Amino acid sequence: MRSGSRRIGEILVAQGSVSPHDLESTLLKQQESTQRLGELLVADGLISPFQRCRALAEQFSMTCHEKLPELISDPRLLELLPLAYARQHRIMPLSMDEETLSVVLADPFNHAALNDLAVRGGGRSILPELAVDDEILGLVHRSYESGAGTASDVVSDMDDHSIAELPVLEPEDLLDTQDEAPIIRFVNSLITQAYKERASDIHIEPFEQELVVRYRIDGLLYEVLRPPVKARAGITSRIKIMAGLNIAEKRLPQDGRFRVRIAAKNVDVRVSSLPTAFGERLVLRLLDKSSSVLSLEEIGMESNLLKQVQQLISMPHGVFLVTGPTGSGKTTSLYAALSYLNDREKNIITVEDPIEYQLAGVGQIQVNPKIDLTFAAGLRSILRQDPDIIMVGEIRDYQTAEIAIQSALTGHMVFSTLHTNDAASSLTRLVEMGIEPFLAASSIVGILAQRLVRAICPYCREAYQPGEAVLRDLGLDPHSRATFYRGRGCAQCMQIGYRGRTGIYELLIMDDAIRGRLLQQSDSASLRQVALEQGMVSLRQVGLEKARQGITSLEEVIRVTQEEH
Repeated sequence: MRSGSRRIGEILVAQGSVSPHDLESTLLKQQESTQRLGELLVADGLISPFQRCRALAEQFSMTCHEKLPELISDPRLLELLPLAYARQHRIMPLSMDEETLSVVLADPFNHAALNDLAVRGGGRSILPELAVDDEILGLVHRSYESGAGTASDVVSDMDDHSIAELPVLEPEDLLDTQDEAPIIRFVNSLITQAYKERASDIHIEPFEQELVVRYRIDGLLYEVLRPPVKARAGITSRIKIMAGLNIAEKRLPQDGRFRVRIAAKNVDVRVSSLPTAFGERLVLRLLDKSSSVLSLEEIGMESNLLKQVQQLISMPHGVFLVTGPTGSGKTTSLYAALSYLNDREKNIITVEDPIEYQLAGVGQIQVNPKIDLTFAAGLRSILRQDPDIIMVGEIRDYQTAEIAIQSALTGHMVFSTLHTNDAASSLTRLVEMGIEPFLAASSIVGILAQRLVRAICPYCREAYQPGEAVLRDLGLDPHSRATFYRGRGCAQCMQIGYRGRTGIYELLIMDDAIRGRLLQQSDSASLRQVALEQGMVSLRQVGLEKARQGITSLEEVIRVTQEEH
């Protein structure tokens, strides 16, 4: 690899990437800098990283890739370099035969990395090619994440000697760990595999004769492996050490958390330990801190509902409630609403337990009952911070409900959640807590009830005619020849037939008819009937429409809306 006689500046001008005037001014600037000319031009925004790559490729007679492969799956290539080295030097092996090793790198002047690869390549000649930093880093992370061993690969290494090994050191990135202790590799692989398979929780459950590990994927639990029962104490101790828990205390429940990096993405892991008859039961909740907050459009709201919700949450004051059982996506919907409203003209403050995602420009308070910082206490303090919009993670008691409603009546917009099955039940639940019906009627502007349904895997979706029993369960004509969809099961969805989740929603808008019934202290069934007469579309009807569109299956609609019938 030899540099041509032309300088990079001349090449960039010839390519039309930079003007002669900008080149001259940057050359003067370079005299007082240690950076190379191309780096300075990129830093000043005069050329793109790809334009620099293309010019370097012409200068050195090399290939410049605009796009790299999705991943490198050949384990021989991944074993040539540790992840940390590939990431630091922005270099990645692409292919290899008996004589040649092709590599891609960002800096053609990085002779040290090329020499290292030449040594590790077994005497093969090195064929260097170029790409921009971000492309190479993406390829590195995707490839090493894909090539990471699964937890089941490690189980066979667990002998009596290795189970006693419990170093406390944390790897910087779980994919980059070089630790050979099987217990540590098992726990790291367990978390990495869960992340790759989109699991939200890891359950480690001890029984008398076995230890069971299950992942919660798209809301349902799936058993993934059964490690040796003799490894139970070692696995438990390792996870408790990572979470900062007391490993000597095995009789009391404990809660902790830790953060790991998987393929350069920060993942928060919340750990709950619960003593059972056969040992401590562990549940690890995984939160990807690098994932962005979803928008209202992305959580599955259809256009008419979206407009109604946007109108309600944009009101200057009132209470907007999101309701549903645990794990139905209520907090995600509230984050989406706050994200829609978030701008520099509004003061938004939240009180949450826990804070699941960081929202830029929003003041977020973590509930801490140990120091009496409850939802009610936090909400009371928020009101002294001159907020425009308040989000309370959950209304659990009369005190919180009372302050939330008083806040709405004094000119604040309040968002919160309740654990009820449908929208109408939220009104009666507040009355049962001790809130006067006239206060609820005058402060609440809308209630959104929701469920999460699994989305059919797009890679194996197929049309079919459902059986009469299923149609009858849904209140449909059992003799109709309507076409619906289901997932056949494939490698992309781990043979489940579903991949990801979406929301179904029913929106109760407080109008005079519903307020009148609430003031008469009607029960939730009466309030629901009035809401349906006023145009509210039920969860089941929304679910059926999504099933007709091929987004979800009829079985999913039945599963999440059973209480309606």
